[in-house]
Amino acid sequence: MKVDLHTHSRYSDGATPLEELFNAAKEAGITHLGVVDHDTTQHHAPGRALAEQYGINFIAGIEISAYDFKRQRKVHMLGYHFTGDCLHVNALCEPLLARRHAHSVWQLEQIQQAGFHAPTDVAFQYAEHSGTLYKQHIMHALLPDAYDTKNYQTLYRSLFKASGVAAGDIRYVDAFEAMRAIQADGGIAVLAHPGQLDSFDIAEELIAEGLDGIELIHPDHTPLHMERIQQLADKYNLITTGGSDYHGQYGAAVALGQYTMNTLQLPSFIEEM
Repeated sequence: MKVDLHTHSRYSDGATPLEELFNAAKEAGITHLGVVDHDTTQHHAPGRALAEQYGINFIAGIEISAYDFKRQRKVHMLGYHFTGDCLHVNALCEPLLARRHAHSVWQLEQIQQAGFHAPTDVAFQYAEHSGTLYKQHIMHALLPDAYDTKNYQTLYRSLFKASGVAAGDIRYVDAFEAMRAIQADGGIAVLAHPGQLDSFDIAEELIAEGLDGIELIHPDHTPLHMERIQQLADKYNLITTGGSDYHGQYGAAVALGQYTMNTLQLPSFIEEM
């Protein structure tokens, strides 16, 4: 059994079409694949069909772009094991996607007005599957280089960070609302990569409100992060999840299935599949 519960496709900010993701998972020997595209459930129905085709156990998921308003800090909330329509999640995320798309269109316009060659039709071509324009699509229209190259990182920081012409961010949803929406749709709410975003302060507050789990395995987690996460999981009887956070060329140089869970770490919903 090989389990990767954190992957992204072209339905959000991943570079890999969903079917290619399943094909790559099959080649990598992955038996259980969780696709958690950002703020959307568009991939659930095609993912279920592809799971039958490729003989892979598909875990329909989502990663909601949330916020800790108390500490003014981003928080990501994973949702897993949806089996039907996600009415509450979609109602929460559709306005978020609209804000993201409008902001990205503005960013693209600012970059073009600054003299950069980023054809609108090319950027929107990369966003075809998601229907939402992301910074990754704009960057792909600007240059072919992958996320982890020096050229990409230098240009990205100069445009989108600090005083860059396309700097700024959107309004995210409340982390507690994200958790409750996931659970209202029958999903399992998991705090994503707390080591990456330093979400430990809000973790116990979410736990007190009914959080189901916490992400243990992640490329950005150090041994100290993992020890701290495991202590929380043991103390509060949380499930633990993990995966590669795979985005293809739009993300860090991490191979699909490079970060997986061992049999002792598997959450109950995997064991029951």
